[in-house]
Amino acid sequence: MNSFPFFRICKCCIPLLVMGMSMSCFAQDSLQTVIAQKGDGILSLLRKQGVDPYASYDDFIAMNVDNLRDGVHLYAGREYRIPPAELDTVTVVDTIQRKTSEIKNIKTREIPILGKEHSTVLIKSDRLAGTIYYLISGHGGPDPGAMAKFGGNTIAEDEYAYDITLRLARELISHGAMVYVIIRDENDGIRDDRILKLDRDEVAYLNKTIPLNQVKRLKQRVDIVNELYEKHRGAYQRLIVTHIDSRSVGKNIDVFFYHHENSKNGKKLAESIHKTFQKNYQKYQPNRVYSGTFEDRTSLYLVKKTRPAMTFIEVGNIRNKKDQRRILFYENRQALAKWISEGVLLDYEGDQW
Repeated sequence: MNSFPFFRICKCCIPLLVMGMSMSCFAQDSLQTVIAQKGDGILSLLRKQGVDPYASYDDFIAMNVDNLRDGVHLYAGREYRIPPAELDTVTVVDTIQRKTSEIKNIKTREIPILGKEHSTVLIKSDRLAGTIYYLISGHGGPDPGAMAKFGGNTIAEDEYAYDITLRLARELISHGAMVYVIIRDENDGIRDDRILKLDRDEVAYLNKTIPLNQVKRLKQRVDIVNELYEKHRGAYQRLIVTHIDSRSVGKNIDVFFYHHENSKNGKKLAESIHKTFQKNYQKYQPNRVYSGTFEDRTSLYLVKKTRPAMTFIEVGNIRNKKDQRRILFYENRQALAKWISEGVLLDYEGDQW
């Protein structure tokens, strides 16, 4: 049994109106339906129908939950209901201020670091209003992190951890959070490719060159986060670090979490995300046991030195074939980000009661 839902996604370019594609309307609710083709994923299917895939992602799942494999994957040949497209909005591009545009009660924010196709974020709620999240993806710059081969291509930890981090940022922003993406690549926004091209042009927040020396590299991240923490002293602040592990090829692992042994809030954050993964595995893969853990790991530099309550996430073993599928297919990277964000909401809203 696979350690995470995965689906082999074809990257072929399919025209909007595909020969043989059937579209109809329910007389009862006038919702458009479409037949999924081989290779379709939820995001690509919505995009082909002219619907914002991220704004409509949750609605699509809610409307089609009984017709999805593992809760996030389509069955080729089956009919799916498509949420209605939102009214067009005016995008306000302001890199520094990231202004909100409000047209016909629709709120969006423009976040350029997410990439041209994904930069407009629909604000779904204010559930995280007033919160601040620092997101660090592992390695970057001169250090690609763990590396492996897939189909003759080299895949690197930093590229996939970064893509998951950007997707998580998008989810948190959609619920009103202020998000700092600490490791950044202005050329690489959210990418739906299977093979993410390796480069070394990532920088740290405010365009700082990432040092080659490991200790200096980690200290730079700690200093950036701690300085921002002092700037926002008194606010609700959390840190999430995302890595991809490297173990023996045969070692298949579930997503697991670390926290500081003396941090009550860090433990709660890690536990909340862990509980969310357990719940989703029970829902979508009821025949297997989720073996991911959450535990203290104060020996890790970022866990030990950073000021905000934090969790350190390992999303899989980059060398294991099953775990590679967890990160290679963008639908799975989106599901990872979504599940982590659900755990973040559980953690924060639990603090409010």
